[in-house]
Amino acid sequence: MKITYTGRQVELAPAQLKKLEARFSKIGKLLDGKRESEAHVILSLERRTHRAEVELKYYGQQLVGAGADADLFTAINSAAEKFEKQVLKARTKWRDSKRAPKTALAEPEAPAAPEPEPEPERRIYKANQHQKRKPMTLDEAVLEMEKDRDYLVYRDAETDRVTVIVRRRDGNFDLVEG
Repeated sequence: MKITYTGRQVELAPAQLKKLEARFSKIGKLLDGKRESEAHVILSLERRTHRAEVELKYYGQQLVGAGADADLFTAINSAAEKFEKQVLKARTKWRDSKRAPKTALAEPEAPAAPEPEPEPERRIYKANQHQKRKPMTLDEAVLEMEKDRDYLVYRDAETDRVTVIVRRRDGNFDLVEG
């Protein structure tokens, strides 16, 4: 991670710079994957209060850690702590939203419950009344039902109405007159 310092009325000693480099290199390991990120540290002095602010763009998010104290190094450390918390939160948020969780390989799979047998597919038969069929009597319709049919829609010869004959489960027939 590259770090740039801007001091407004503040200069850092080489020993302090070395400590900060070590502190930010630890944070940089959390951020850097295959790309190099650049943090900007702004140090200022206002009425005997030292302010430190750390800024970084991470995958489109602006991460900022700010700290203030009478001692310069304490202000920088508090800003670095806040910045580190934001980095951890942003990193886990990015990681968890972009990747699917891995399943544990050591866990044995529970035996699956037996699936209920699927019901036979229901078929719909459409009676085409526009076909040129001759009208039937009830006896002719029953003879037609013997050809392994469950129902029959026909035009009754006596009344000239549409009639439905349905085979019941007990083997008998129901007659529905229209």
